[in-house]
Amino acid sequence: MGNNKNLILAMVLSVLILVGWDYVFPQPKPAAPVATAPAATTESATADSVPGATEPADRVRPRAVVLTESPRVAIDTPKLKGSIALKGARLDDLMLTRYREAVEKDSANIVLLSPAGTAETYFAELGWSAAGTGLAVPDRNTVWSADAATLTPEKPVTLRWDNGQGLVFSLTFAIDKDYMFTVTRTVENRSTGPVALAGYGRLSRGSIPKHQTFAVLHEGPLGVFNGTLEEEKYADLVEDGPVNYDSTGGWLGMTDHYWLTALVPDQKAQFKATFRAPDGRYQADFLQTPLTIGAGARHSDTVRLFAGAKEVALIDRYEKQYGIALFDRAIDWGWFYFLTRPIFFVLDWLYKLMGNFGLAIIGLTVIVKAIMFPLANKSYASMNKLKLLQPKMKELQERYADDKQQQQRAIMEMYQKEKVNPLGGCLPILLQIPVFFALYKVLFVTIEMRHQPFFGWIRDLSAPDPLTPVNLFGLLPFTPPSFLAIGILPIIMGVTMWLQQRLNPAPVDPVQQKVFAFMPIIFTFILAPFAAGLVVYWTVNNVLSILQQWVLLKRHANEPGKA
Repeated sequence: MGNNKNLILAMVLSVLILVGWDYVFPQPKPAAPVATAPAATTESATADSVPGATEPADRVRPRAVVLTESPRVAIDTPKLKGSIALKGARLDDLMLTRYREAVEKDSANIVLLSPAGTAETYFAELGWSAAGTGLAVPDRNTVWSADAATLTPEKPVTLRWDNGQGLVFSLTFAIDKDYMFTVTRTVENRSTGPVALAGYGRLSRGSIPKHQTFAVLHEGPLGVFNGTLEEEKYADLVEDGPVNYDSTGGWLGMTDHYWLTALVPDQKAQFKATFRAPDGRYQADFLQTPLTIGAGARHSDTVRLFAGAKEVALIDRYEKQYGIALFDRAIDWGWFYFLTRPIFFVLDWLYKLMGNFGLAIIGLTVIVKAIMFPLANKSYASMNKLKLLQPKMKELQERYADDKQQQQRAIMEMYQKEKVNPLGGCLPILLQIPVFFALYKVLFVTIEMRHQPFFGWIRDLSAPDPLTPVNLFGLLPFTPPSFLAIGILPIIMGVTMWLQQRLNPAPVDPVQQKVFAFMPIIFTFILAPFAAGLVVYWTVNNVLSILQQWVLLKRHANEPGKA
């Protein structure tokens, strides 16, 4: 009975961890550091010196119309299409050519950035601040000139603007074949005196992603400052106001489920980063320490801008290539970072070997099962002994029905005599919980799993099984509620769980028997809304466990008799 109670407890705990980990064990959020103004050669810069902190909202117009309101430099790379607005020098038009909104081949490509004035405003801007000096610097209405019509990986583009006061500003945009822009900012001082300027960068968006908020995934502002990852929520910025960080090196940006925009200042430069929500918008910006440019001198610095998909290998490569601190944390690997990343790399290796992520998940299940085989072998042997000892346990319960204390003592003596561990059967389940949760994170957060097909009707392993008998597999013209949309895979999983349960020791207590009888049904409903790949893992694990238990049951059938 003790074994059954602990098994039930283990199952309940696994459900709580899988469904409500972030609620039950919320990750502690460090307090935002107090902003202190960096040293400056002139008037100290403040976060409010970043242009756009109080920028007026534009009237919403169709995206196609807004794109015609400014001359533009086209962007043409293997993975990106879009343009840079010469009015304001904003990167505000970007489409990901290798990713679509849905699985269907005719689905629209993902649009990441859109200009101000559209319903989905989201843009990046780099420039200079000269707060309080009276100098004219480029702003949102400045129209720049370009030395080329198209930006490609082979051909950078330089934008120039003369302020009429002896200063010539230029922005040279270069891009690789993936998602990293390198922007070189240059100021030529042709005046007769020194000038003080502070470089800034900002990401601004008018709305948050349309889909629901996920408890196990961070979406919103984030950055790494002085070697520490900091994450903020959109709602907190609205309610509590701006959050400031001082840092030397690092990066800041905004992350969605699969997409990221990130500003990467010079990794040796000091800057002040701010996350804010001005006028119904959301903004991540940085302001560098002001510096003085002497008469006849020029100054250049480099800022990088990532705008694209959070591909694991690519993010890791950028971290090493440019020395970007903790750039891999842009992907939300979760608390089980030490387990989640290795599982991803094993899956990715198996995928390259087999050519299908579903087969890779099955291969991973076999590997995990093989690693745990010795321990599971011992545990299943103990469970089989318990099953064969059920008649004797029932006899002791009947003999000491009126003395529960004596009953428990007699049962424990029997366990010791037969060398049976009543908790042995729980251990494999408990060890599976972190592996299961880590696989869940991999399937949910990594874009490599997005829209990956299996076989048959499973066209996306990162999404729930879409085929359900509730509407006769789509023959009836209605979509069942989510709690009733039980797919074929979860049903198969429930059947395998029931078969596995038949090999376990049957509870003597009638109440426990009813609880165990309903467990496969409960887990079928619980796992139905989970990613199909996760259900594949659980089902294959059940099948392997059934085979292992069946073999062990045959092997240990006569052991209690010998005792």
